[in-house]
Amino acid sequence: MSQPIVSQPQGQGPPEYMQPMPGQPEQPVQWMSHPQIIPGCPLGLEYLTQVDQLSVDQQFEIRRMFIGSEKVNTYKVVNNLGQQVYFAKEESDICTRQCCGPQRGFIMHITDNTGREVIRVQRELKCFAGCCWCADIDCCAHFLTVESPVGKPIGYVRQLGSNWEPRYAILDANMDMILQIKGPCCICEGPCCTWDQEFNVFSKDESTEVGQISKQWSRPFQETFTNANYYGVTFPMDLDVKMKAVLLAAVFLIDFMFFERKEKDKY
Repeated sequence: MSQPIVSQPQGQGPPEYMQPMPGQPEQPVQWMSHPQIIPGCPLGLEYLTQVDQLSVDQQFEIRRMFIGSEKVNTYKVVNNLGQQVYFAKEESDICTRQCCGPQRGFIMHITDNTGREVIRVQRELKCFAGCCWCADIDCCAHFLTVESPVGKPIGYVRQLGSNWEPRYAILDANMDMILQIKGPCCICEGPCCTWDQEFNVFSKDESTEVGQISKQWSRPFQETFTNANYYGVTFPMDLDVKMKAVLLAAVFLIDFMFFERKEKDKY
């Protein structure tokens, strides 16, 4: 049975984050139905108990191509039925976006179909972070804090040191490692690199592959001239919903580190 399309109360327009971007036709949004409240599960993460894969689709404004300035990133998070689960919107100041580009610190607000913020992801600006050879040193490693509800950390994503390939630790609220992510040795994007970039998710001891974050090839025009990227995320159905939320947060770190480019660098 198809799920109902969520509508706003009569007399009220849709929240700003649901409104179509300039140049896009207005279309109804089919949202995933809200599951029952589960004791012990942070409000808003109940959706994640019903999924073992998500798609993260970065939104694209045609006017960004011509303005040439960095805008905040926005993303739709969709289940395998095409129903929207969450909406994510970056918070950062314009000076940081222009001067620091993808290295910038940010807060990612992740909201459900009511506009309620259910997950918050934060990354501090670290001027010297990013190099895999130095990431064993805290000041040289990118680090995300994931909160649900806002103000209560449920986990972290930490860049790990390596000889070449990107690696990340998925940590719980006690900073204990639960999962590891390993990316490809060579990350190439552009019209000549039309394959998916796969970041595999492993158990803590690296003995078992349990999921994947995949940066998927979209379209030549979009890949060449825009920052709009598309990701698929898979994980075990029975994985703790908090760790599912942290894996979702890892998508944003990967996007900023490898696939976010300054507007002026695309032309």
